[in-house]
Formats: sequence, structure tokens, C-alpha cells
Amino acid sequence: MPSPDHAAPDRTIGAGPYRRLVLRNATVIDGTGAPPYGPVDIVIEDARIHSIFVLPPLGGPRLQPHERPLTGPDGREVDLAGHYVLPGLIDAHGHIGWENHVPNAQYVYDLWLANGITTVREPGCFINGLDFVVSEARRSEANAIAAPRIHPYAGFGLDRREPFLTAADAVAWVNEVAESGAEGLKLWGYTAEIYEATLREASRLGLGSMCHHQQSYVAQVNALDSARLGLGSIEHFYGIPEALFADRRLQAFSLDYNYQHEFRRFADAGDLWRQAASPGTPKYEAVLTELLQTGVTLDPTFGVYVGLRDAERVQSSYWHREYTSPTLWDYWQPHSGAHGSFFDEWGTEQETAWRGNFTLWMAFVKDFHDRGGRVTVGTDPGSIFTLFGFAFAQELELLREAGLQPLEIVHAATLAGAELLGVAEETGSVEPGKLADLIVLPANPLSNMKVFYASHPSLESTGERLTIKDGIIYDSRALLDRVRASVRDERDTRGAPPTSS
Repeated sequence: MPSPDHAAPDRTIGAGPYRRLVLRNATVIDGTGAPPYGPVDIVIEDARIHSIFVLPPLGGPRLQPHERPLTGPDGREVDLAGHYVLPGLIDAHGHIGWENHVPNAQYVYDLWLANGITTVREPGCFINGLDFVVSEARRSEANAIAAPRIHPYAGFGLDRREPFLTAADAVAWVNEVAESGAEGLKLWGYTAEIYEATLREASRLGLGSMCHHQQSYVAQVNALDSARLGLGSIEHFYGIPEALFADRRLQAFSLDYNYQHEFRRFADAGDLWRQAASPGTPKYEAVLTELLQTGVTLDPTFGVYVGLRDAERVQSSYWHREYTSPTLWDYWQPHSGAHGSFFDEWGTEQETAWRGNFTLWMAFVKDFHDRGGRVTVGTDPGSIFTLFGFAFAQELELLREAGLQPLEIVHAATLAGAELLGVAEETGSVEPGKLADLIVLPANPLSNMKVFYASHPSLESTGERLTIKDGIIYDSRALLDRVRASVRDERDTRGAPPTSS
């Protein structure tokens, strides 16, 4: 359990909730796949969207104030002419960060909220532990802290000292974490019998499931095997190429491969898609078709791997200078004990391989999506120079590179994530009756995905940029100010120059 200082303090930022909040003159992108429409007045009552009042088109008759929704006593209205309102964003793979990794949890929450993220699936509850994440999730649900909604998924074997020897061991553990507040499981694979028993028990209890198909177990259970067993989502890409092998049974590992050696692990992964069946071949089509039939979700997390095709890019991203904590920057420096911290050995050959890897990987994700598969947006922040919050807009840009259309990407970032988490009746789209989890952007994000960044040097800083969770309004710029101040204070305390990050 982390120290008390790691948990978020009681909320001191955010306006509301209001008895009645009216967002006036906005254009809506509702997350369902529908095109933008507006202007509208969005009426929020008691943290839920009460109604959406469609105004006459621009140039049409002008309504009198009494003909439009009124705020009433103790209400508030915000004029959003020229602005776009979307559902709050859902990060399907967001680690909170732990002590000696980030300064505290609030640093992470501020970055998430500033970038429009109102819901996060916490995969594994690593190091912080399940009790901590469940506590933070409940405090967020009560709006006692300024944080997105948090869905805790317990990492397989969390808090267990002994290996699983029988299926009964795994079933007992699943029940223990469910009773402790886990909403789902984060898996890596395991021996087939124990893995199958784990997924079946999770399904029986109504728990979600996600799997990073670790190389240590993928020869026993690949992504297609997992999907057949009812897995909720495939994380990253591991396990998919292995299911696509047509001329081999195992990955062609380097002869000096050691899974615990971070450089070797990621370097060899850069050659994995090349070993899989090519698009359009019988094997490729058969695997793709069956994956679609199972209903499994793909959560690619492209962004955490983008540094593998361009290490310099991720180390010099503009947001590091003002928003990356020295603690986190230090974690990313080459160190054998820190996950994903190996760039001292990374070079041209590895980057070239990974560019080819991305091409094939993105093609598969697009094929899966275009044929009806659910794709979500996850960032896996905190590793390989991937910064919380800012990584989300980067992921949207990478989905655009993969060939998804902007409206499809918005759907993946909102309603698709809500469907995966089983909360689509409550959030994920701008519709009456749903929770008032919304983002307000000062320009059309469909014409430029960079609008999703909380701050970007190529964009004007005028206009409102708001994140609304449960009807509470958070000003993105105020949240970024808090992060900047926190980073400055940490640098001053440590004597670290701004150029160190």
C-alpha cells in the first residue's frame, strides 16, 4: 500500500455540480457515429444530461430567451458558440502510476482530466495494490477527489506469493479479488487449464477481462485461444501474430533472447508481425473472421510503442518540458530494473524493424475495425516516454494513421470504451439520461485531431477547454497550471534544470 501522500487529496478544484447547467449554442459530436449537429442547448440536471434542445440553424429565426431552456435559481449557463461538445474520453488502458514513478496520484489525475479523460480502466493495480485503487475509485465516484472514474482490474496473481498450481487455486483467487472490489482481471496468459478456469470464473462473476499475451505463455494460449474462451479485450498486439503463424509454431526468437532483458524483448517484438500470415491469405482471413465472431475487443495502445520506431521523437515531445515530472523522467532513463527503459541500446536497425511492424499491425487493426470489430483507445502511460493524458490525443492521431476516419476514432474513444467496460447505459455518448461526462473543445477535432491535446504549440489558446464529470466543470488550463506548478516545485527541490525533461 502506498504512503498516504500518494493518494489524491480532497477535491479543491472544479465548479459545481449545479442544480441546472445549460451549455448554450454548442455543436455536438455525440460519440455514436452520428455526424456533428448544432447549435444546441444541452441541459444538465443533477449530474445527468436532461435534454438537448436543438436551435434553429444559423441564419434562421432567433428565439427569445424565454423560448429556450432556462437555468433557474442556483443554475449556471456557459455560452459555447463555436465550440464542440463530445462525450468524456475513455482510456481503456491507464495505469495510475506509483511511488518512485510519479510524484503522486493527483499529478496523474490532473493530466488525465486536463486532456478530457473522464473514465479510466486501471489494468493490474500494480505496486499501488488493489485496495489503493479501489479506494481511489470510490472517492472519485463520490467526487471527493478530482479524478476520472476508475475501473480497477486486478493483475493475475496480485498479492499472491505462491504460483497457481491448480485451476481451483485460480478460481479461489478470482473470488478473493472480486470481493475486494476488482471489476475485472488483467491477465498475461498461463498454463491452458488454469487460464481457462480463470476466464470462466471471471465470466460467471460478471468481471471484465483483458490480456497482454506475454511471450512466456503465448505458445500455450494465443489471442485467438483467449477470444474463444470469452476474453474481453486483447491488449497491445501480442498473441495475434502468433495466432496468424502459418509456416511455424513459435516466434523466431534471437538465440540470445531473454524475456527479462528489456532491450531484447522489445527488439524481437519488432520482427513479430513479419513472421505472421500476410493480409488476404487464407490463414489471415480465417483468424480475422473467427476473432470477429468471438466479439473480442482490440485495445492496440499504439502510442506506447511509437518510440520504438522513433526514439528521438518521444524523448523530445513538446509536453515534457512543462508537464513531465523529474521523477517520471528519471524512471525513463536506461535502467535494467525499469520497464521499457532501454534506449541506450536502441538504434537504426531496431527502429527500421518497428516501422515495418507498425505497418502490418495497423493494417490488421483497420481490417478488424472495418469488418465490425470493436476497437478502443488505451494509452498504457508511464512507460517509454508516454505521458499521462497527452498520450490519449497521440493515440487518436495514430488511429488516424492506421486509416480509421475521424468519427470512427471518436466512437472508439468514447462509446466503444463504455461498451467494453459495461457502462454504455451510463456514459460514452451525449444523449439524454446519461451522466454529464463531457468535454468542450474550442475547435472542430474532426478536421484536426491535435485539438484533443490539452495544450499544443500549433493551436490557438483562445476559447473554452473544459472537462465535465458528473456535471462538475474542470477548466483544462487550470489543471495544467497545477501540473506545471507541481513540476516546477519538484525541479526546484531537486535542483533539476527544465531541460532535463
